[in-house]
Amino acid sequence: MDTKDEKIIEILKENAKLSTHEISKKTLIPITTVHNRIKKLEREGIISGYTINLNHAKVGKALTAYILVALDYNLLKQAKITQENLGKKLRAYDAVEEVAVVTGSVDIVLKIRSRDIKELDSFITKTLREQKGVGPTQTLMVLHQI
Repeated sequence: MDTKDEKIIEILKENAKLSTHEISKKTLIPITTVHNRIKKLEREGIISGYTINLNHAKVGKALTAYILVALDYNLLKQAKITQENLGKKLRAYDAVEEVAVVTGSVDIVLKIRSRDIKELDSFITKTLREQKGVGPTQTLMVLHQI
């Protein structure tokens, strides 16, 4: 990777929908070179996909929360579940946007999107806390994002 690749990546991070022609104009790199560099970045796994930024409130998921999850490793072991498997299982729920395995006093951090507090409460009490190996949780409500 060089400075040309870095310029292309910065522009794609701002707006991945731009055409190679538009990227070429912004970077002053020839269109063919931009196209070939993007393809190379994709082949090498540096760029692994393109995404969108949703207005979650407009799609009915106005509430965002982070849930800190401490695991009970004895229960995980009894259930023959690994931390990784539990994380994947949790990620499959519609409310769960992200799962991160972390260090510190908690083991997993979940990013949750829900319609309202009632839906969040239901996820925590009827889904999350019923999972084998889940210990104490702490929920952090997002007031606004910067």
